[in-house]
Amino acid sequence: MSPAIKLLIIDDNEEILISLNRYLSIKQYDVVSVNNGLDALKLLEVSADSFDLVITDLVMPNISGVAITAIIKKQYPKIPVIAITGYGEQPEALAREVHADVVMDKPFKLNILGDNILKLLNIR
Repeated sequence: MSPAIKLLIIDDNEEILISLNRYLSIKQYDVVSVNNGLDALKLLEVSADSFDLVITDLVMPNISGVAITAIIKKQYPKIPVIAITGYGEQPEALAREVHADVVMDKPFKLNILGDNILKLLNIR
């Protein structure tokens, strides 16, 4: 796999960010992680074309992952979004409504996240 595949991870939980960053870096992805949606949107504004996929938590302070997904799908429709949540059906339904490509419940197995990334990026 080429290290040129760049992922943006957004989650306000530091432990989850560290875990995802570690796992995806081992898988040879170029990983950029931020702990809030506003920083993520600023990054996308200046370099959206450099990101191949976004993984976002759905429930975060200030700006939710649902709002981030809606913005990405409107402004950068070619970027796939994996939404992750520990809050059950309502955030999941909202994520589907704004066209998240995949919605995953926390806790999830990292290898399933890895499989979803491969599917969305058509890497097999």
